[in-house]
Amino acid sequence: MHREHLSSVSLWPVFLGWVAAIAVTSALVFLLTALGWMETEGNSTAWAVGTVAIGFFVGGYLTGTRDIEAPILHGVGIGVMTLAAWLVLNLLAALFIDGGVAAGLPPAVSAGLLLLQMGAAIAGAWIADRRALRGEALPGERLS
Repeated sequence: MHREHLSSVSLWPVFLGWVAAIAVTSALVFLLTALGWMETEGNSTAWAVGTVAIGFFVGGYLTGTRDIEAPILHGVGIGVMTLAAWLVLNLLAALFIDGGVAAGLPPAVSAGLLLLQMGAAIAGAWIADRRALRGEALPGERLS
């Protein structure tokens, strides 16, 4: 059994897992909106939470297939990528958009979604790690 160490965390698998998570989440939101199950305005909270959970689980699983060490830290890294993207987008908006204060989510909801993202990504990476430790072939397994 290996231990979780920051030295075992690779940036590229974390970044690719985050991009995959955002892509899957966006595709699910688009699909559910096109089917009429999710509204673009109004109360679609359960659908939104479900799409985030599924998307970040897939992103974590993809990360787990790329780098099978430290699945928990890789999942947390995917959540930290969300914070980094939020910071960059807010800085760019403050610099280039001259319009009042943008409406956002309440802090408790933002923190809850961030924890959901990290939890789902950790679960996906952990499941991929367990499969690799059992000797099952993973689609993105490194060739050494």
